[in-house]
Amino acid sequence: MQITATDTVNAPIDRVFEVFSDVANCGDRISGITELEVLSDVQSGLGVKWRETRVMFGKEATEEMWMSGYDAPNSYQVEAESHGTHYLTTFTFKAIDDNTTEVSWIFEGKAISLMAKLMMPLGALFKGATRKMMAADITDLKNYVEAQG
Repeated sequence: MQITATDTVNAPIDRVFEVFSDVANCGDRISGITELEVLSDVQSGLGVKWRETRVMFGKEATEEMWMSGYDAPNSYQVEAESHGTHYLTTFTFKAIDDNTTEVSWIFEGKAISLMAKLMMPLGALFKGATRKMMAADITDLKNYVEAQG
């Protein structure tokens, strides 16, 4: 399963990357996150690990994630494993001009357990809701960056 969300932010690429990759402060900037706790000594960048809680489909869901790739200001990757599925999220940043940045978010889930493989077809039912959540997160961070000027 793969889901993509893209938007344009009216700010320089360095600033957009800085805000989007600032995990420690995302809990205050993304309305869909109800709680965020950094678990590692590393507070940002490659190796930062955190626990994030959201309300998903009417229920609270908590996942542990870690930043597994970091190429400032071009991209970063986040991974997680939950319920027999490995998740890989890739954020890419492309300067359109000096004050405009395109942000793309690719979310991929790969079943690694038998139960997850059997349930994967049902995952398609949640694709629209997941894409909507991703778009909302991008919009929250976009609004934060653009409000900062």
